[in-house]
Amino acid sequence: MNDDGFNRREFLILSGKATLLSAILGGGGYLLSRNEYSPAIAPLFAADGNRAAIPDSSFPVLAAIKGTDHAKAAIESVAALGGMQRFISNGDIVAIKPNIGWDRTSEQGANTNPLLVKKAVEMCLEAGAKKVIVTDMPCNDPRRTFNRSGIQGMAEAAGAEIILPEERHFVETDLCGEILGAWPVLRQFLECDKLINMPVVKHHGLCKATLGMKNWFGVLGGPRNRLHQMIDISIADLAQFFRPTLVIADATRVMVRNGPVGGRLSDVEVRDTVVAATDQVAADSYSCRYLGLQPEDLRYIAMAESRGLGKAADFTMVERDSA
Repeated sequence: MNDDGFNRREFLILSGKATLLSAILGGGGYLLSRNEYSPAIAPLFAADGNRAAIPDSSFPVLAAIKGTDHAKAAIESVAALGGMQRFISNGDIVAIKPNIGWDRTSEQGANTNPLLVKKAVEMCLEAGAKKVIVTDMPCNDPRRTFNRSGIQGMAEAAGAEIILPEERHFVETDLCGEILGAWPVLRQFLECDKLINMPVVKHHGLCKATLGMKNWFGVLGGPRNRLHQMIDISIADLAQFFRPTLVIADATRVMVRNGPVGGRLSDVEVRDTVVAATDQVAADSYSCRYLGLQPEDLRYIAMAESRGLGKAADFTMVERDSA
């Protein structure tokens, strides 16, 4: 601590923000130049991404169900946590965030299993949801990606509203992070009553694993590739802002190498498991085993836990084969 009351942690945080901002400015000044925004992108600085469920010690924090009938495994994993009716109330607007990042088929493991998305939509509507919205901001062309992933067809068949992201769907939002400040965010994830994160478990060449907390990158617009320069802090910042009602992680077909894009079926190993959790840190901590990793191998898990966002160990859980 110096005479001005400025400590090392504060210096590192400000230095990190300056470094990231410099990188972004080098890429076109997206954050600072309001002229980059369409008038349709309105500021929403008071936004809140916290939709966490009320804790209930009578249920486990996490359930991992293994079975070749993936829809059934999804039902059983959520049932073990108290059922979808614990999380969804009559009249709720629910936003579901799968990973629909890449122009790949379901078999290639780059996106969330469309059968799981379909079943999640059905469970929400059965629990009384007024509307279920499914959307994401892909790295590839949205129309091709939503269609080829199989998620658009499956989700619509279940009764969901599919949102293909357009510029008008984004609102400038203060993420209040250590390095993440104002970013364009898909408004569907800010205007919902309940928020369900549905990541696919897969390898990532930079941060080792794409799991639930990394899946929040898909709610952002802007030059998010720049966040890779400080990826672990960026993931922790997003997890601090977006706190889901429920996580349903897809470990049915796991891309174990050449992620996050993949493309070869030889990169995928069958795990046939669905992981549901009310704690996103626990969900990631548990799910990394399907990639041969330990929680301590992923820096962002420790960062998120240190911020009080969840537990990386010693959480209550159920592990079993599908009934």
